Amino acid sequence: VQLQASGGGLVQPGRSLRLSCAASGFTLDNYSIGWFRRVPGKEREAISCISSSGESLTYKDSFQGRFTTSRDNAKNTLYLQMKSLKPEDTAVYYCAKWGASGWYDRGQGTQVTVSS
Repeated sequence: VQLQASGGGLVQPGRSLRLSCAASGFTLDNYSIGWFRRVPGKEREAISCISSSGESLTYKDSFQGRFTTSRDNAKNTLYLQMKSLKPEDTAVYYCAKWGASGWYDRGQGTQVTVSS
């Protein structure tokens, strides 16, 4: 059972980036799956989640209209499309399952750096 995030990198402010989260060992759409990010010294910040039925939830207003989460069941992959990136979006981004006790089975994160 593994989730592997990828697609991070260095990007200029205002640009876009798409992160991928490939699942192996289980079927992605049997679970609620989402994204969160972490900046050293700060609390983990939930971004979004897609339920097993496909309902998508974005947690903060600051992400609305900029971050879009989608799932490709054929590829067993979750995506996070990010646009109009800001320096404060710099963080390590993780995908993980979501359950009653919170995030679990998170994969290795991918670093996103927004800088000119």
